[in-house]
Amino acid sequence: MEQNRSTLEPLDSPGQVTTVYAYEGGPVRNGLLAAMALQLAGDAGAAPVLAIDWDLASPSLHGYFGPSPGADTDAGPPGLVDYAGALLAELRRRRIGRDDGGDGVADALLDAVDWRPYVQRVDGRRPLYLMRAGRFDDDYAERAGSLDWAALFDACPALLRRFSARLAGHFRHVLVAGGAGRSASVSACTVLVPDRLVGLFTPAPGSIDGLEGVVRRAIDYRCTHEDEQRPLLVYPVACAADGARSDSGQRWRRGDPAQGLAGYQPRLEALLRASYGVDWLRLESWFDEVQVPVSEAVAIAGPGRAALAHPASCLMAWFAQGCFPWQPLAEVRLRDALARARAHEGKDAAVQQAGCLARLAGLCRDEGRANEARELLRECLLLRCAVLGDEHPDTRAAHAALAALDLAGGRLDDARQRYELLAQLCARFLGADHPETLAARSGLACVLGQKREGERALALHEQVVATCERLWGDAHPATLDSLEQLALTLDGQRENDRARVLFERVLEGRRQLQGAEHEDTLRCGQRLARLLGEMGDLGNARRLLEAVLRVRERYDGAYAAPTLSAREALARILAAQGDMAAVRNLRSAAAPRRETGPGAGHADEPQAIDCLQQQCAQLKALIDQDSRLEARALADSMRHSVQWLSVALPLRQRVAAMIEQVYLREGDKDAALALNKDLVSSLEGALVRARREESPVLR
Repeated sequence: MEQNRSTLEPLDSPGQVTTVYAYEGGPVRNGLLAAMALQLAGDAGAAPVLAIDWDLASPSLHGYFGPSPGADTDAGPPGLVDYAGALLAELRRRRIGRDDGGDGVADALLDAVDWRPYVQRVDGRRPLYLMRAGRFDDDYAERAGSLDWAALFDACPALLRRFSARLAGHFRHVLVAGGAGRSASVSACTVLVPDRLVGLFTPAPGSIDGLEGVVRRAIDYRCTHEDEQRPLLVYPVACAADGARSDSGQRWRRGDPAQGLAGYQPRLEALLRASYGVDWLRLESWFDEVQVPVSEAVAIAGPGRAALAHPASCLMAWFAQGCFPWQPLAEVRLRDALARARAHEGKDAAVQQAGCLARLAGLCRDEGRANEARELLRECLLLRCAVLGDEHPDTRAAHAALAALDLAGGRLDDARQRYELLAQLCARFLGADHPETLAARSGLACVLGQKREGERALALHEQVVATCERLWGDAHPATLDSLEQLALTLDGQRENDRARVLFERVLEGRRQLQGAEHEDTLRCGQRLARLLGEMGDLGNARRLLEAVLRVRERYDGAYAAPTLSAREALARILAAQGDMAAVRNLRSAAAPRRETGPGAGHADEPQAIDCLQQQCAQLKALIDQDSRLEARALADSMRHSVQWLSVALPLRQRVAAMIEQVYLREGDKDAALALNKDLVSSLEGALVRARREESPVLR
């Protein structure tokens, strides 16, 4: 034990405490935790590491690390049960009540009952330690069964939180194997102890429900108790018999609308959106990479502790850096490369850092995180200007990317300034007819068009188009790009007939040059469909959008952002045609509905909530355009989903206010009153259910 005392000095900064939870418990949880512990302990920057077996009913984690060096008896050394029992005894001896159980009292108790004698080193080569479930003597079962976690919490609510903080002061990572199911012990190690929660789930009935319950309970408790308001980072991990190969059709992951089956990915995305308030959250990359094969853990249970080394290393790509699971793997790797580049000095390191910043900005832009992308590009541009100079191609590329982002975000003055500067730089170093120069001038023309300088914008557009046609012909990508930009400016100035001719020309050119399913072709097709809808040519708009949607669903998936955009654009056209049955079928194909009581859970929530944020923006646009027929159809279709309790409160309030605005503008006070009554009814129902289910945090 002296070895433990001498090698576990306090750290300069606290580590992280992670609970690994599986509703079913078992070898998958232990195998993954053991593999994570070994990998972390092998990294000097992530060690020392402590593993704790909190599954007191089925203790087995110690078997994954071999015999403890300090275990000189068959019963083994003391562990968590013995330590918690000692804390309870000290509490009773001091006669501490709940009102006295603050941080100071908790720290005094932890000083009196040292945790070190209950921890043993289990790896001679790596700084890896273990706190077993307890000493496995004849009395273990009785001691574990009689351990009263609720009494421990009631007497000193801060005790387990301070215990967790104390361990984090000596270990870079503390990995806790949580108990299975639902119990006071499970609540203790999932609600009170961790900074992070790795939640395992399987296709078994109740598994994902159990995980959702644990996550909601932990976050709700922390949000409603002032002393416990600290973040919890959740990593959901899918476990199937043979990993991803067991779900080759992805029915379990994506769901099956025809069978009314909600996939686990949309369910967990909805859970995390509601928990973190992040509307754009996607777990696509995470579940592509992190899948645990149950067969490997079962086949090599016990001392075969490297059985899940590969799944653990995949998880570690996010976990080691504390990244969110909704960050794409490419972003995680770029942030890691950026951190390494920042640690070095010199020109080469600065160039590498700027490259990472530019690629990160592109990822953030594609994820809809425009503000974050803009800050990354600004930093990238400053670095490149300082290290490479204004004439370097990478510097010009950063100027162009930042100008385009400013234009898309409505920062027209900034965009104009950047495009003017970029056009000057390109003309000076590359010439007036270079593609980069022409692209900068085309971007400037778009800015002028949005700033209502229509004559200058059109003149500049036409100069660029004429130059492109003279240099490269009618079918060159640069010519098509310049024509599409001109069409957009004409569309903005309500010159619909001219814009339609150009969009149709560009669309045909892109189909021949790039193919009917190319991203540029789909984007142009959707822009033309929107214009046709505004012009009243609803039949052609519908045919275009149906074709775009089919391609989006096939290549991007049913719930990708471009697919959702195409689906909602088609729904607006169908509503304008008065084909409400087709609107309902379109939305039900993405989100099958079951009739239940107001405010109750719905199997379709995870999928349909994906659309709600976008529907909100579309409804606002329809209100601003005074498109009353389309706005009423969309408002009616959103009325059902806005009542779901999994919808974040700010979004629910915003959507409800806009729906009410649509009804009142039509003079339909009865519909507005009914909407408010439904919302109140759903919230009252939730309160009633909450009172029925109300219980202490530990049970």
